[in-house]
Amino acid sequence: MMQTMDLARTRAAVDVDIRNVDLSYGVNHVLKDVSLRIKPGEFFAFLGPSGCGKTTLLRLIAGFNRADRGDVLVGGEDVSNLPPWKRDVGMVFQSYALWPHMSVAQNVAFGLEERKVPKAEVVRRVQAALDLVGLGHLADRKPSQLSGGQQQRVAVARTIVVEPKVLLLDEPLSNLDAKMRIQVRRELRDLQQRLNLTTIFVTHDQEEANAICDRIAIMNDGVIQQIGTPVELYEKPANLFVANFLGAANVIAGKIEGRSFVMGEGLQVALPEESHPPTNARLVIRPHFLKVDHAPPAGSLPAVVSHIEFLGANVRYGLTMGDVSLSVDAPFQSSTALYKPGEQVFVTMPLDKGAWLAV
Repeated sequence: MMQTMDLARTRAAVDVDIRNVDLSYGVNHVLKDVSLRIKPGEFFAFLGPSGCGKTTLLRLIAGFNRADRGDVLVGGEDVSNLPPWKRDVGMVFQSYALWPHMSVAQNVAFGLEERKVPKAEVVRRVQAALDLVGLGHLADRKPSQLSGGQQQRVAVARTIVVEPKVLLLDEPLSNLDAKMRIQVRRELRDLQQRLNLTTIFVTHDQEEANAICDRIAIMNDGVIQQIGTPVELYEKPANLFVANFLGAANVIAGKIEGRSFVMGEGLQVALPEESHPPTNARLVIRPHFLKVDHAPPAGSLPAVVSHIEFLGANVRYGLTMGDVSLSVDAPFQSSTALYKPGEQVFVTMPLDKGAWLAV
């Protein structure tokens, strides 16, 4: 576990401002008029599928990529034309990029020695950084003698020891097993908060981003689709891509007739009083908001169980209502019998828990 901090932050946290950035590799338009601002001290994520431009954008901030158009500002300073070593940002690579012939302490000291920091100060700061990530007792080991999680901590210590203004993390958990990922992501969040260090995290794993980040930018095809907190993105997606990318979602096409939402073969559900969706609408509603019963509660619709998936804490039922298909998540209780494929049930759809998207 990461230990008590001895590596003090002497500077206030800074913002990162991306303004109208375009970047192409030949005919491949990778980033398309990207603009966003990351707040001082924020843990921010670029989240999206492979090839969406998120790592390219991170490398642009670091200085390893250069935009065709647009600006990058760190703490109000335009760094667009500065080389990486003059931007005062630190990057942890997916591969960790540790020197195999150097000890842990030597790896962490490398950046300080390149900056001609006095030897006594190097020793003090290296020890403080290693203590911070819980590896002070392993300073003399080589990277090959460490676990994947420990190597990742060394890479973080090597980056924070030079006290960058911004910490950049390029899928730093991808080489770890599932259990270690959970532990290390908690430690990263704890470290970031204690250092009050503006941090940008790239991942394709929505669970990782949701668990530790203050806000997330969802990217696809070089475009920012939506920016918000994990809860905002989950509950109020701006479009179908965001809705489908952030967890399981029922997307139901229909139309508004009077005060009812009509879907499929004439099935309809009464609209809540405060709801005013577009005339031609798609309802996006998460599986755990739906409820399935044997008896027909008021306002419920008949359905047939098509399949069952046991997910541990939940059971996911596939339901069909005419030509409408739904997924419903119900908490698993060992004392309760499961519904079976082919069984008729009744499903309740609380429309106030959903989001409306115009067709």
